[in-house]
Amino acid sequence: MNRFTKSRNAGSSLIELLVVIVVISILAAITTIFYNGITQKAIVATIKSDLSNASHKLSVYRLDNDSYPTTNNCEVAETPPNICLTPSAGTVYTYTPAVGDNPQGFTLVSTHTASGIAYSITESNIITVYVPSVPITCPTGFIVVPGSAIYGTSDFCIMKYEAKSVLVDGVYVATSQAALTPWVFISQTLAKTKSAAACTGCHLVTEAEWLTVARDVLSVGANWSGGSVGNGYIYSGHSDSVPYNILAASTDDDGYFGTSNTAPSNQRRTLTLSNGEVIWDLAGNVWEWTQGQITGGQPGIIGQGYPAYPYFREWINLTANLNVISPNPFPFTTGLQGAETWSSSNGVGMISSSANETALHVFARGGAFPYSTPSSGVMALDLRNTPTAMYGGYGFRAAK
Repeated sequence: MNRFTKSRNAGSSLIELLVVIVVISILAAITTIFYNGITQKAIVATIKSDLSNASHKLSVYRLDNDSYPTTNNCEVAETPPNICLTPSAGTVYTYTPAVGDNPQGFTLVSTHTASGIAYSITESNIITVYVPSVPITCPTGFIVVPGSAIYGTSDFCIMKYEAKSVLVDGVYVATSQAALTPWVFISQTLAKTKSAAACTGCHLVTEAEWLTVARDVLSVGANWSGGSVGNGYIYSGHSDSVPYNILAASTDDDGYFGTSNTAPSNQRRTLTLSNGEVIWDLAGNVWEWTQGQITGGQPGIIGQGYPAYPYFREWINLTANLNVISPNPFPFTTGLQGAETWSSSNGVGMISSSANETALHVFARGGAFPYSTPSSGVMALDLRNTPTAMYGGYGFRAAK
């Protein structure tokens, strides 16, 4: 009996020991999770505080120097175009200015080296969780466009050239190539269909995508006649009457191809993006439909309809519906320094619209030849047409 009692007591002691071990393990796990949660919150708070302070310093730098710095290097003198941004211990900064001689934007990433937690901030002063961009692969004839926080776009692909029509198995297909002249006499409605068929995932370029490309090329000093953003004019493509026809494209080092012009004419047809990609005829040659549509609420001048010949007004002269379209098509929304004063003399283009219009109309972008040098430009906008309208000077471009 004594042996049985001793055996049962030993068994009970073992079970009790296991229970104690399990309880301790659970408590330890809860403590670890709680501690890790507090630690992570502390890391995030530190990173966000650092980024806010750095953004303020960058804003002050821009006010003093009319642009953001091109480098962040604390091992050399903190004189323009360099700045010294120092993160808290255990974190590192990655500073990337917008490409160009006069950077008008930046991305600053703060990464906690031990945990890998990372947040970023841009010139918009918005802090977000940093997600490394994944390189995208574009179809043949397309180029990569960097996304824009201003217009809510991620990196995407767009046709390098205006869409060209090629007959494939008895069906006309939209392609992007230097050869051939752009596909015209096509409505916005049909352009949507042909864009969707151009590749898997393709679509007619949206307004947000167009504005993303336009802002990007506007931010690159090499696209301006004076060599820096806002200095002189941005090139507006084939928009005069010589020659009196739509043009095919050529190699990127021949941006004046077919125009009978050479530098320093504003008729250059190539523009360079901040990532080094080159796009043809974003301004001039033919108008390009986007997916934009509007029923009433057009920007304009109160009491005035569409302007008489030459049909276009300066953006800076409009007084009605300045902030009702999303995304906002006005040059000032690019956030680029001086953009609120840019006009056709700066090459950004003009607008044809009516504050009195109540019917459904669609967006056409970029301008065209002939006789449209003042009105053509990367921000040019024509709101006179309906979804089924077809003309010889209107084409399109697909994106993905």
